[in-house]
Amino acid sequence: MSADASPQPVPQSALAEPVQRVGPLWITGLVLVNVGVNAAFFGPIQVLLGLQAQAFDASQKEAILALVTGAGAAVSLVANPLFGAFSDRTWSRFGRRRPWVFMGALLGAIALVALAGAPNVAAATALWCLVQAGCNGAYAAVTAAIPDRAPVEQRGIVGGLAAMGQTAGILLGAVIAAVVSGSFALGYVICGVALIAGVVLYLTTAADDPLPRAAVPPFSLGRFFASFWVSPARYPDFGWAWLTRLLVNVGNHMVTLYLLFFLGDAVRLKQTQGIEPATGVLILTGLYAVFVIITSVIGGKLSDRLGRRKPLVIGSSVIIAIASLTIGFFPVWPGAIVGACVLGIGFGTYLAVDFALITQVLPTARDRGKDLGVINIANSLPQVIAPLIAYPFVTYWGGYISLYVAAAVIGLLGAVFVTRIRSVD
Repeated sequence: MSADASPQPVPQSALAEPVQRVGPLWITGLVLVNVGVNAAFFGPIQVLLGLQAQAFDASQKEAILALVTGAGAAVSLVANPLFGAFSDRTWSRFGRRRPWVFMGALLGAIALVALAGAPNVAAATALWCLVQAGCNGAYAAVTAAIPDRAPVEQRGIVGGLAAMGQTAGILLGAVIAAVVSGSFALGYVICGVALIAGVVLYLTTAADDPLPRAAVPPFSLGRFFASFWVSPARYPDFGWAWLTRLLVNVGNHMVTLYLLFFLGDAVRLKQTQGIEPATGVLILTGLYAVFVIITSVIGGKLSDRLGRRKPLVIGSSVIIAIASLTIGFFPVWPGAIVGACVLGIGFGTYLAVDFALITQVLPTARDRGKDLGVINIANSLPQVIAPLIAYPFVTYWGGYISLYVAAAVIGLLGAVFVTRIRSVD
């Protein structure tokens, strides 16, 4: 959907800095897309893929889970910025973002249904990669719609509500996994249905200003791929924002990656509390979700009102590190509960305020989708890095205590580097 004509001056609103506040219907559609996409992501990541790994080979469940999630995350590293860049160049009458939300959700749902019947680890890995490709395509497009439509002074609260949707999706995924009572196949199908249901309101009601064909520059493969490099020397604030998000997310993924196995093997939840580990994941996710929902909305609104982002990002990163240490040093059920609540407090604020900060350091309006896709690599890359770091800690370097200490240290480095961002207070 691109043109070979030279770009002309663009008076239309598609590339303009938005000034009109977005309304409740648009925000609701955005939130529901986030719910559906994150249910499709995290239902499998938290429980279903782990149960399927156990079904393939219980003695190698950790390695299988690391392989499948790592491969899928590697696909998302490419899919998110790639589909974001495609949406930047899309000139359809349906707008730039909506076609990719539709196609991404459809691909993700089909792959989830197929994953339910995967006969072996190789097939499961390939299908999970397709799920990641589809969901990242939809997520990249809908994320870029926020700076397209919401003015700067509203982005904290919109980012907070989007984070609320993400968290509700994570919780929904955990609920699905618990309700299906260990039938990962049924869980995948329900996650696929949730993904499709989540995009309906956005696709049918959301305004998405079309980009005139004449505004799309001629396509050059070399320039297209070169554009994914955003020079940290030329755009240092963008570079620091990317690095801080990477570090905080690596620490967070290290905490949550083996949660199902942590509750079963370290906390011994079934033996000590009579609770199945999958149910324990649901309980902790619910507590985490409650605090994320509260603090994401409050934190986003507060940052809009104060006009400041960095102090809240730094403080929330420190709180996330405290949660990691709490879980690591108190590997009992009450310790896990406290850790989940503290993690929710920190991560809710972080999700809302850091997103608003990032939208203020994007290099150009023309490339919002691509640049946010590059930023989202810092969300996806930790899914590759975290298993590589976490696996040796769990199996060779001291177990879960050392794992959670390392997660806290890595997350705190993210807080330190936020101070290097100059253009945002």
